[in-house]
Amino acid sequence: MRLHPRPATASGTRRLARLHPAALTWLFLCSTGGALAALALPTALGHTVDRLVSGGPVPWSGLLLCAVLTLAETGFDAAAAVTGTTTTARLTASLRARTAARVLAAEPRRALALPTGDLTARLTARTADAASAPVTAAGAVAGVLLPLGALVGLLLIDVWTAAALLLGAPLLVLLLRTFTRGTADAGADYQRAQSLIAHRLTEALEGADTIRAARTAAREHRRVLEPLAALAEHGSRTWTVYGRAVGRSGLLLPLLMLLVLAVAGLRLGAGAIGVGDLVAASRYASLAVGIGSLTGALGSLARSRAAARTLDPLLTLARLPHRGLGPVPDAPGHLELRDVGVHQDGDDRPLLTGVHLTVPGGTSLAVVGRSGSGKSQLAAVAGRLLDPDTGSVLLDGVPLDGMEPARLRREVAYAFARPALPGTTVEDTISYGPWTAAPDAVRAAARAARADGFLALLPYGYATPVADAPLSGGERQRLGLARAFAHPGRLLILDDALSSLDTVTEHHVRRALDARAGHCTRIIVAHRLSSAARADRVAWLEKGRLRATGRHEELWADPDYRAVFRTDTPGEHLERTGTEAAR
Repeated sequence: MRLHPRPATASGTRRLARLHPAALTWLFLCSTGGALAALALPTALGHTVDRLVSGGPVPWSGLLLCAVLTLAETGFDAAAAVTGTTTTARLTASLRARTAARVLAAEPRRALALPTGDLTARLTARTADAASAPVTAAGAVAGVLLPLGALVGLLLIDVWTAAALLLGAPLLVLLLRTFTRGTADAGADYQRAQSLIAHRLTEALEGADTIRAARTAAREHRRVLEPLAALAEHGSRTWTVYGRAVGRSGLLLPLLMLLVLAVAGLRLGAGAIGVGDLVAASRYASLAVGIGSLTGALGSLARSRAAARTLDPLLTLARLPHRGLGPVPDAPGHLELRDVGVHQDGDDRPLLTGVHLTVPGGTSLAVVGRSGSGKSQLAAVAGRLLDPDTGSVLLDGVPLDGMEPARLRREVAYAFARPALPGTTVEDTISYGPWTAAPDAVRAAARAARADGFLALLPYGYATPVADAPLSGGERQRLGLARAFAHPGRLLILDDALSSLDTVTEHHVRRALDARAGHCTRIIVAHRLSSAARADRVAWLEKGRLRATGRHEELWADPDYRAVFRTDTPGEHLERTGTEAAR
């Protein structure tokens, strides 16, 4: 699946600058003030030297002015540094929040087209790099103003001295241009290598149990770290470009400075300028050739631009379309799939084809089939975690793609084979959802999911941090079920959410599900025979098509149906579920 961003109307830097205009304006004023103070100081210093050389009284006013300008330059620079740091942090937080919000507001299939590790890298490191652009641009005023102002100062002192400086200007411009291009290319390649490492590491962490069981840790370690060689190469390129720029400037700038001072000395000997002018000219020449700050700013802007390009596909993701419709009040959860088709991203391979299915409100439907038959895709379509490529899905007569997403999420609860467990504590995890469930509802849901027993054994019960809770696969599933039970709606979808439960626990959870009959429609993606036997109806999928629907007892007469439960073992199904969810 490729992300196809819409063309943006304004650059990312401009969009970010609008978030904190007051801070950036203050930063601009501080940078400008520091630069102006630095440019005024050589003139003041030159006049003061002339008055000292002339043998008159001590020019206290001139000395005081030099001290004030020095303090002003230092103060403005310090204020700019503090403002720049705090503003960058605020812009980074804003950009991360905006990017994450855009990802969450898009259709999940589009938002999760990127590998998890790459997406994480873009939401963390790339946002920090991109967010520094407005601050760097506002602070770069000093880097541009100082050499231009210094050139003007030299022109006012002596045209010939300024002409000596202009002789080296083309070489300085060429040096900056080469540095900027090299830094941008190396930075973009470095970021791509970082994203690849993050992606592979995420894959390894998600499959840690499989890697441990297969004893392939060493091979996986090599696979994850393989891009380190390219990362080192790109990092070396960055420093090579920087080192060459520093080396060339270290050779060019002293020679240029020497040329300017030599011309100024000759003009002093000829009586065209005074001693104070020579002092001022030397200071202006130093400011003109001191391109270190400008080089750093250009390098930072190049990295920011490369990072912004990686964020553009996320920031331009289309929001999940809807027509502002709401669910029918007090309806039973009647679900209809009309000619639903879903294609594999990239190769248009059909995952679901022409699925017509009706689930009466308040009933239960078991979805069964062999590996790759499209069960998880059907579950995703039923609750609009995935929009079908063809056909439509209706809940109580209202099309899901017309319903406002926030209102739809309150009506549909999901539980998965490998649930994510957000929140700090166990109670946070169960209460997390479209609304925060009350403590009484959390405990009732935990009892229904048969999670209250092991939660009582945790060090702090429901207040135990999730990170400190040693949870098995079945216990994680029970927490996911409890979260779904704590946020009841008219539609409950269990995507293989009972696969790791023991028989006794599954029996009790089934009773809790049966208690919702009549006021909650239940879609249960399952591979166990017991799941199909207890459901009101069964939907049998085969190669993405709905082969048959009916009661389990009716379908059992078909030997192909019976074969589904003989060949689809729990271990195979659990592994497949993770693959289908990743799609």
